[in-house]
Amino acid sequence: MEKFEFVKMDQDHGKEIMEIFNYYIETTTAAYPQHPLPEAFFGKILEVTAEYPAFTILSDKKVVGFCFLKPHNPLPTFRRSAEITYFIKKEYTGKGLGKMALEILEQEAPKTGIKNILASISGDNDGSINFHRKNGFVECGRFKDAGEKFGKTFDVVWMIKKV
Repeated sequence: MEKFEFVKMDQDHGKEIMEIFNYYIETTTAAYPQHPLPEAFFGKILEVTAEYPAFTILSDKKVVGFCFLKPHNPLPTFRRSAEITYFIKKEYTGKGLGKMALEILEQEAPKTGIKNILASISGDNDGSINFHRKNGFVECGRFKDAGEKFGKTFDVVWMIKKV
């Protein structure tokens, strides 16, 4: 059975994490940017997650995914709520890594004062919506036709889970 390790995300993982993220940018509406992002964008990810749980997922010391919580809103008023992000290398999906990532972030969230985890999900991404629902998230908002990518519009579905 394959072993996976969650390690604190750091600069050494930037190239591989951006490759994974850019795959989803180029092929799905799960990642919202319209065009691939440069490797330097990883610095922004590290910056926005500095005070939040952020992990690189390794298999045999190779980067196969990443997950993190980030501020929902920069105002301290909203410090108790964080947005979740996770992306797994395509060939490693379906191995339970999403569930493992969610569990580790849920364990870490209360240590930083987070009480709510929010997920912003493309309405096209039924798999993610079902995954979150199955794992205790409830839909709390839907913005109709809020996004446009690949020449078509899509809803943005917001889901929430108390931790």
